[in-house]
Amino acid sequence: MKINPDIFRLYDIRGIYPKNLNEESAYQVARTFIRFLQKRSGNQKLKIALGKDIRKSSPILFKGFSNGILKEGSDLTDFGLITTPMLYFAVSNFGFDGGVVITASHNPNPYNGLKLVRERAIPLSGPKGIFWIRDYLLKNGHFLKKPRQGKIFKRNIEKAYLDFSLKLAGIKKNEFQGFSLAVDAGNGIAGPITLKLLKELGIKVFPLYCRPDGSFPNHSPDPLLKENLKDIISLVKKKKPDFGIALDGDGDRIIFIDEKGQAVSGDLITALLAKIILKKRKGLKILYDVRSSRAVEEVIRENRGKPIPFRIGHALIKEKMRKDNIIFGGELSGHYYLGQNLFYDMPFFVLLKILKEIKENKVSLSSLIKPLKRYYYSGEINFKIKNKKGKIKELKKRYKSGKVLEIDGLRVEFNDWWFLVRPSNTEAVLRLIVEAETKTLLFKKKRELTKAIKQ
Repeated sequence: MKINPDIFRLYDIRGIYPKNLNEESAYQVARTFIRFLQKRSGNQKLKIALGKDIRKSSPILFKGFSNGILKEGSDLTDFGLITTPMLYFAVSNFGFDGGVVITASHNPNPYNGLKLVRERAIPLSGPKGIFWIRDYLLKNGHFLKKPRQGKIFKRNIEKAYLDFSLKLAGIKKNEFQGFSLAVDAGNGIAGPITLKLLKELGIKVFPLYCRPDGSFPNHSPDPLLKENLKDIISLVKKKKPDFGIALDGDGDRIIFIDEKGQAVSGDLITALLAKIILKKRKGLKILYDVRSSRAVEEVIRENRGKPIPFRIGHALIKEKMRKDNIIFGGELSGHYYLGQNLFYDMPFFVLLKILKEIKENKVSLSSLIKPLKRYYYSGEINFKIKNKKGKIKELKKRYKSGKVLEIDGLRVEFNDWWFLVRPSNTEAVLRLIVEAETKTLLFKKKRELTKAIKQ
């Protein structure tokens, strides 16, 4: 079977099941994944962690992938239905040589995919593993039999993961008696483990779509889309919990809804966590992506931290955090990463730290966020542009009087406003963000840039 090269993305392997990602292609990727790890480490007998999400195609891809691992002579531990952060925890905490979770994250059906990591949960990205696997498969169409067949084991890590999460955040069981939360898991895999965590904390829960269902009958498992937040917002307004959270399909992103039913932008959560972390440990580095409000940098500096603006993408961010010893990182999309020799997604850590801040200060989530809302922010605006590079070059020349940052697209800073333009990696689309000190200035600059982009 010839593999479709289009399924190999920058940060994972993802495609439509069964058209271009199926049992056979999963088998091929698995065998090549093992060869990549063997080439890196020199170790021929590997231990691999494997888990899956709730999609109906996941057991089929699991079968193909696990057979590939075993055929290469490596041992496999099956962690069953788990979130992506749980897979990262398993690989990092239990010393596996690599790991894979079968998931398409927030994508709707019929998509599915594979997120691959090596030792210590270090992700394979395009140039650092995924493209090697792609190129190997395109050149080599068959595999020879190996003398040794690997063994398969089963393991449940729910308790270990929950205990680890509580310890990491410095939280005791039943610490939040009297609190209440609304939870929309979007019928993804994260519902049950989140409910167990909140039960251990003594929190009253108003659950919404927390039963895993791979058909996603209520809405797609993407909490960044406004239409997918309507139900959780309605529930918060009706039941009046302390706040609400929405999770994506594989549980590595978390979106907060304050007690008034307002969605909180991910960059402001990054700023809030920076403030919490820097209370006790000054001088630490905090990373945020280039789409973030200027308020994030300001809050980090005000709390005597070191702000690190960086490009978007979990594999690149984790690599940067490891290299520069960064304590915490956050993306506008609701991805949050903790350093401390871990460097992987930590949605529960963020949730627990915010709960503790609310309890200790006897305040609401909206009151914690209010001082961080310092500017008027456009959100992402998409333009269909064929010559994306040419347009960015044009804008750089036109706005050359500003402070230019080019780590991911073009961000240009002025005293009372800034803008960012970034090219999409997959579409003929240019993405624009504008932020300003006043609503009038925001409207003026958004209109000005829209005209410049469309010319």
